[in-house]
Amino acid sequence: MEKLTNKEEEIMRVLWELKKAFVKEVVAELPEPRPHYNTISTIIRNMEDKGFIGYHAFGKSHQYYPLVSKEAYKKTYMHNTIHHYFENSYKNVVSFFAKEEKISVSELKEIISIIEKNQTNTK
Repeated sequence: MEKLTNKEEEIMRVLWELKKAFVKEVVAELPEPRPHYNTISTIIRNMEDKGFIGYHAFGKSHQYYPLVSKEAYKKTYMHNTIHHYFENSYKNVVSFFAKEEKISVSELKEIISIIEKNQTNTK
């Protein structure tokens, strides 16, 4: 699965939230200044070609829906990010956020608790 552009991700977030939508509904959910309808329509068709979006035809109108779940995309994107920027090390990821002061001690303890719980459940 390839990485989406920033605008494509923005459109996917709208579709994940709405579950299905016509182009005009997608445009209405985008922040100001909103791109032109034709711009969004072109991006959506490109995303359809990439296999991210499907549609139901209603005459000449198309109602679009995601073919890739948010979880599947997030999993692939995070795996690629960790591989390319953190030497495949989740420790490096956590260390990065700790150094940037983006994660608290209580959040780290919660993560440790989740890991310990998962290890107990797999035994």
